[in-house]
Amino acid sequence: MIFEHKSVLLYETVDSLNIKPDGIYVDGNLGGGGHAYEVLKRLGPKGRLIGIDQDADAIQAASGRLKEYGEKVTIVRSNYRNIKEVLSSLGIEKVDGIYLDLGVSSYQLDTAERGFSYKTDGPLDLRLDSSRGMTAAERLKELDEEELVGMLVENSDEPYAKEIARRVMRELRNGNAVDTTTRLRELIEEALVFLPVADRKEAVKKSCQRCFQALRIDINSEFEVLYSFLDKLPGALKPGGRAAILTFHSGEDRLVKRAFKDGKKAGLYSEISADVIRPSAEECIKNGRARSTKLRWAIRG
Repeated sequence: MIFEHKSVLLYETVDSLNIKPDGIYVDGNLGGGGHAYEVLKRLGPKGRLIGIDQDADAIQAASGRLKEYGEKVTIVRSNYRNIKEVLSSLGIEKVDGIYLDLGVSSYQLDTAERGFSYKTDGPLDLRLDSSRGMTAAERLKELDEEELVGMLVENSDEPYAKEIARRVMRELRNGNAVDTTTRLRELIEEALVFLPVADRKEAVKKSCQRCFQALRIDINSEFEVLYSFLDKLPGALKPGGRAAILTFHSGEDRLVKRAFKDGKKAGLYSEISADVIRPSAEECIKNGRARSTKLRWAIRG
């Protein structure tokens, strides 16, 4: 399968960086290289882009897509929370712009063996870096019912968290495995059987989306990673340097909004986006996964 990730708010994101032809920019979540390609088109001979990603498949895909730009591109396999360490290893202290696209790629969602989607049968994995850490199936075995409820509420605002957690934990207590995407989906369906038939199909679909999201956030420590990055972000930007972050659910957006707002109060940022920027109706029609996207930007003081 070809690594695909449709870049949401492509021009809005890159425009917010106010690209300098000789500047140094960091793509903290490179993916398939869509935003990076647009940035590189605007850079001159002395400009440079550093791309960071922890997914080996993403790095392979982006390397191929961006190869025409040669030495103007440096791709590093790492987590974006390590922004300062990555820059230091390249002999760079501060850069002109940093951006993040926190969306999961279409490739990751549609590759069954990665376990990101309830729509295809595969192992319940959900790791962004499949070479390390525990899988979602292994994580479920560690939790008790109350902890699972908390995860589903905190990470995805799941309204049926108690019912779903109770059904999943009963399955595990009975000695049965919950180690495939299909089995977790079936358990969610069983947990919501009390709902009216007319409402059940849509409710199950949305609960599956939220539950898979909550598990993915948990096993990849996504909130902790983003919080760590936001703390380091001002120190990695030159005065007047710009940051742009695309989020895809409310938990991420709250963290970014708070960090930018607090940073402006503290004098770290001279300006932040007054309102969240959202995709147009036309873009959402072309790419259904764009609907929840929010873009915020900030300028280093």
